[in-house]
Amino acid sequence: MPSNKSVSDAPIVQFTNCRILRDHQLQREDLWVREGKILNPEKLFFDEKGSADVQLDCKDSIIAPGFIDVQINGGFGVDFSLATDDFKSGIDLVSQKILSHGVTSFCPTLVTSPPSVYHQVLPQISVRNGGAHGAGVLGAHLEGPFISKEKKGAHPEHCLRTFEAGAFQDLLATYGSLDCVQIVTLAPEMRRSGEVIRELTKRGICVSLGHSVANLSQAEEAVQHGATFITHLFNAMLPFHHRDPGIVGLLTSDKLPAGRRVFYGMISDGIHTNPAALRIAHRAHPKGLVLVTDAIAGMGLAPGRHTLGQQVVEIDGLNTYIAGTKTLSGSVATMDTCVRHFQEATGCSVETALEAASLHPAQLLGIEHKKGTLNYDSDADFLMLNDSLYVQATYIAGEEVWRQDVSGM
Repeated sequence: MPSNKSVSDAPIVQFTNCRILRDHQLQREDLWVREGKILNPEKLFFDEKGSADVQLDCKDSIIAPGFIDVQINGGFGVDFSLATDDFKSGIDLVSQKILSHGVTSFCPTLVTSPPSVYHQVLPQISVRNGGAHGAGVLGAHLEGPFISKEKKGAHPEHCLRTFEAGAFQDLLATYGSLDCVQIVTLAPEMRRSGEVIRELTKRGICVSLGHSVANLSQAEEAVQHGATFITHLFNAMLPFHHRDPGIVGLLTSDKLPAGRRVFYGMISDGIHTNPAALRIAHRAHPKGLVLVTDAIAGMGLAPGRHTLGQQVVEIDGLNTYIAGTKTLSGSVATMDTCVRHFQEATGCSVETALEAASLHPAQLLGIEHKKGTLNYDSDADFLMLNDSLYVQATYIAGEEVWRQDVSGM
């Protein structure tokens, strides 16, 4: 049957012999794509009397939404917290390289830096769609400098700041601009943080709690002001205590605004979080878990010395430390590795592991109508994976942008 071209001249591609992750289940269906969007085949058949122009046999692969990494500090020798005039080429390199890890969209993340770095770097970050050139950029994640000295982790102490009288103006002066900013991580116990959270939320910016010594009531208050995320749960915050569980207590708090879901990032690399802690968090609040890499410039490079913003870090296997210390500083894990480790550590379903890296980050950012699912009319950003969750191919807007080379295998 010839395609009906009355609606669009664009070719229709039908992906066959696959299991699609849709509505939290792997379903044996075909995936239909046209003009970068996922088509409803019923509408195509009955309203347009159309059919596929191209059929692709997926050889029983899993098809899942593309991964979304909302916390990545760099990789492949590129450090997003280092100001250079050629910053854009660094973003381009990382966005190209992470396609092989299944990442189709990401938030370049800057750790605590001097204002001059934000002023130089942020104007060079622009929100853009993904494609053959690389993964899409959703906006920057600014982790600091409004964080706790006690829980600074790998962040340089001399660059930390507090909120003074004109708190939001302080923040604007520090960053220079919020035009391309998607997430800000701050410590909610800081004085005047409430007004800052409200102002950021009003502008559509996601506020995340992290690098903090906040108690539970301070964390709950921050969520009441609009905060919706926790930066790398368990890391750089007070440890869980039964009388005051701190930020960790948000996972089961009953004092959150009605209908508000709190999401939390987890670095599932086998280093930052013990598998038992991963299991506890997942069982307590499975719908809020967002896998992040927290990857640094050394991801994809040999062990040795690399940078994280103003600090020198040493990579030893999967461990990354501030040089000369045992302070963990980001990770060198890739997103597909984190997904596999998460599934193995928690024993969760394949669907759950895949959604923690796709649907949940999309919901966190409020973009689930177009990213993070394979629903009809959403963006055709998706992966083909084998049953062990190794990425075989990456597609953005329905176009293949990376494929595993199997010739040498």
